[in-house]
Amino acid sequence: MLIDVPRFISAEGEYWKELEYYLRRLETQQDWRMDLADVKRFHYLYERASSDLAKISTFAAEKEVRRYLETLVARAYGEIHEARLRPHRFSPIAWFFKTFPQTFRKYSRAFLLSCLLTFAGAAFGGIAISFDPGAKEVLMPFSHLQMSPAERVKMEEENKTDRMQGVKASFSANLMTHNTKISILTLAMGMTFGLGVVVLLFYNGVILGAVCLDYILAGETKFLLGWLLPHGVIEIPAILIAGQAGFLIAKTLIGSADRRLLSTRFRQISSDLVTLSGGFACLLIWAGMIEAFLSQYHEPVIPYSAKIAFGCVELVLLILYLSRSGQGELHADVSK
Repeated sequence: MLIDVPRFISAEGEYWKELEYYLRRLETQQDWRMDLADVKRFHYLYERASSDLAKISTFAAEKEVRRYLETLVARAYGEIHEARLRPHRFSPIAWFFKTFPQTFRKYSRAFLLSCLLTFAGAAFGGIAISFDPGAKEVLMPFSHLQMSPAERVKMEEENKTDRMQGVKASFSANLMTHNTKISILTLAMGMTFGLGVVVLLFYNGVILGAVCLDYILAGETKFLLGWLLPHGVIEIPAILIAGQAGFLIAKTLIGSADRRLLSTRFRQISSDLVTLSGGFACLLIWAGMIEAFLSQYHEPVIPYSAKIAFGCVELVLLILYLSRSGQGELHADVSK
């Protein structure tokens, strides 16, 4: 094909410059988005430049022009086919009400396994206490649990002073720190291929079951519910979520059906692990505040019925939150 090269370059050069203008904006202004008219124009310029490249390639003497067009077309091709993620700012509200509950449901089987192990431990602890009351000293390594339930209830209800006065904030912070450490340890035990997670969840269940049955057998069920429900319905699920994250690590380590490199598998779950960790940390912060400012106060200061009702409301809201929150957005993502 014979063409007048200087005239060809002069006629087409303005289109090449226009395409370069679009490319410069796309490459330097990350937040710039083309409207429909710009997209159509950009695609037209890309096709025209590609056609011009095919024409100029037949002329060996025009190496500089051909190299320029090759670079221009390659850049345009890259922009057209690039899968660029939309830039976005982290939104704590969107994360808490969408990302965290969606991630929790994504690994619901691991959470169910955490629940089963804890319930098994609770059953063991309850049976041990019922058959051997002397096992109490071994199963309950806390001084305030060593006394009989009747003695403790009497002491708590007869106390006329506010023993938490002036120390509520520090006590709450200590609870948050301690429980978060336990939860992180439970998560980290996933590196033992899940064996450490099993042990910790079962042991926590043993303590919980032993304490509950000890108070129930002593006829102090109302005190038990009023004491444990306000913070326990949040604290216990938080630790179970830590176990869920630990089992996720264990599954990734084992990866029997996944032939990818271990580093690749961990990179894939890293964001989910961070989300689950942040989620149980938030729950533990709330549980720590409730335990310090509400759970430690008993009748006649705060009626047991009010504390039990508060705990039940918390439990219902937590179930609805974890099972329903962000559900519409998840369906939308799946449909894409």
